[in-house]
Amino acid sequence: MSTIWKEIQLKMLHSGSKLNLLIGINIIVFLLINVPAVFETLFFRSSNIATLTDEYLLLPASLHKLLTHFWTPLTYMFMHAGIFHILFNMLWLYWFGQIFEEYLGKKRTLGLYLMGGFAGAIFFVVSFNTFPFYTYNHAADLTGPLVGASASVMAIIVATATLLPDYTIPLILIGPVKLKWLAIVFVVMDFLGVTGFNAGGELAHLGGALIGFIYIKQLQKGNDMVGNIAKIFKPRPNMKVVASNPSGKSSGAPRQEEIDLILDKISRSGYDSLTKQEKEILFRASNES
Repeated sequence: MSTIWKEIQLKMLHSGSKLNLLIGINIIVFLLINVPAVFETLFFRSSNIATLTDEYLLLPASLHKLLTHFWTPLTYMFMHAGIFHILFNMLWLYWFGQIFEEYLGKKRTLGLYLMGGFAGAIFFVVSFNTFPFYTYNHAADLTGPLVGASASVMAIIVATATLLPDYTIPLILIGPVKLKWLAIVFVVMDFLGVTGFNAGGELAHLGGALIGFIYIKQLQKGNDMVGNIAKIFKPRPNMKVVASNPSGKSSGAPRQEEIDLILDKISRSGYDSLTKQEKEILFRASNES
């Protein structure tokens, strides 16, 4: 058991990947809450743990309740309603998170995950307190509080698809699909569901999707909203000692202009269109972040 725990710690804390950290946190939180809740239900036919979790860790739509539960815009994005809920969220996070970290480094995932979750929370709360459909029908009482990492995952999905629109992945029973079409299908499905039984979740997905799109578009302009890759885009000192390099290849960190051009090229033509030198520049930039 100690060996397994050490391997988990290594993956989560020492691999350098924030993707592993996020997946680990979600799974650990899920188990810490649900395993005791199952035993409590078996012996006492009900679970105070589940009741307290819903009350204090999920995001309410009520502004009055939100004032006294101000931490829930953070905690809700690490909670899940069931085994299949967390399973599919973590699978999508893993699949798209790997691509995201491959091309933009391992230190950006956490920031975008949090931004997507907060954007989803804002969409959820504002919509349920603004649009007549929700206020008149007391939708907040019918659908309950917001729960799940879906908004955060959608931010990473859409961000990856915006950066690499023509990147192709194989889907079971469907075949090769470009990321842009997959993201578009998800967004359209979420929009069509904003008046359905999971209206709150669909609204949160749209918030996450929007922030993922905006993040990449701003990143391509040299504006890092997360702040994790500032070292790539910030100007270099005017005076620096550079060693002679007979091969003519740059040995220093990539410049802002180089990264901008490469990201624009990926957005237009996909990663495969990059030359070997451009791929090396992007790789060095990721390591510098």
